[in-house]
Amino acid sequence: MKALVWHGTADIRYDTVPDPEIEQPRDAIVKVTSCAICGSDLHLYDHFMPGMEKGDIMGHEFMGEVVDVGAEAKSALKVGDRVVVPFTIWCGECDQCRRGNYSVCERSNRNKAMADKLFGHATAGLFGYTHLTGGYAGGQAEYVRVPFADRTHVKIPDGLSDEQVLFLGDIFPTGWQAAAQCDIQPTDTVAIWGCGPVGQMTIRSAILLGAKQVIAIDRVPERLSMAKAGGAITINFEEESVVERLNELTGGKGPEKCIDAVGMEAHATATLDSIYDRAKQALMLESDRAHVLREMMYVCRPAGTLSIPGVYGGLIDKVPFGMSMNKGLTWRMGQTHVNRWTDDLLRRIQEGQIDPSFVITHTVGLADGPGMYQTFRDKQDGCIKVVLKP
Repeated sequence: MKALVWHGTADIRYDTVPDPEIEQPRDAIVKVTSCAICGSDLHLYDHFMPGMEKGDIMGHEFMGEVVDVGAEAKSALKVGDRVVVPFTIWCGECDQCRRGNYSVCERSNRNKAMADKLFGHATAGLFGYTHLTGGYAGGQAEYVRVPFADRTHVKIPDGLSDEQVLFLGDIFPTGWQAAAQCDIQPTDTVAIWGCGPVGQMTIRSAILLGAKQVIAIDRVPERLSMAKAGGAITINFEEESVVERLNELTGGKGPEKCIDAVGMEAHATATLDSIYDRAKQALMLESDRAHVLREMMYVCRPAGTLSIPGVYGGLIDKVPFGMSMNKGLTWRMGQTHVNRWTDDLLRRIQEGQIDPSFVITHTVGLADGPGMYQTFRDKQDGCIKVVLKP
């Protein structure tokens, strides 16, 4: 089969690889009908995440048709079922899964010993990500083996297009969880850093959850325009001070809820801390750029909440933690517990409350994927979200 394969920094290739096969009784094989390039794939493309190996198949946002089912998954799936596959692989039986904490499943990371050494305790297996999360083949391919498939799926009813439901596998529940864990109240101002795909879903989630006002921060005109169309007040950080504008919009008190939808590759204008981060990252003395975290800690209203769906990979420096402690800020973060949210979000799509396909700007064949990685990374051609068709 054909797949997009990692060969090194900024080197994704359209290769021929072996077809997947059933390996365990709870497996299924899915023929991919649509997949997408996610912002967190760019962390692998730029090689900021440890644990990648030459030959790894990319992609963790995909859906398709079940074409083979292992003996122990047949109670939940059958050949011909149309499914979205969450990026988090979960067993449904461990302590964490029973609590709904699917992204920290205790059984699905087959490289648990490696992850234990780095994190203290392993997190769940993820599709198409690093070997620290199991080294599973991803979904930017013609076919995918899905482990624990009796749990790791979202069954899609008739009448909905791929484009409407594809993002149930990652960016829609990620944006929803980012907003939901803020415990948004009707009087709240929610500030969101980053208007990429996750940021766009976070904006709409915060509005659906009843925030008084939602403020979106970015510098890319197409992203800011999309955020404004979704109901957000926008701040272009290259044209005005984020701190001053947020204080102006909140009567000097700051937003109650701040969300980092950027993560480890934060861009900023020529601020002292951003120059420091880039220098340390270039010298391999720091893995992540923490500008957004610092700014959120500074502007957030005392006793407020910081929500972090943006991916971080390792070490950050010069984080003013004393500021956060003394202001009494609550931090909530983590990979998304996808299936915790998908029943509700699928219902909202069916009822017409939201159509997640609004975020798609480019649809191309899988063979065009390597070029689209660069287009997406460099924010060329108005690119916000890429859907690939195998």
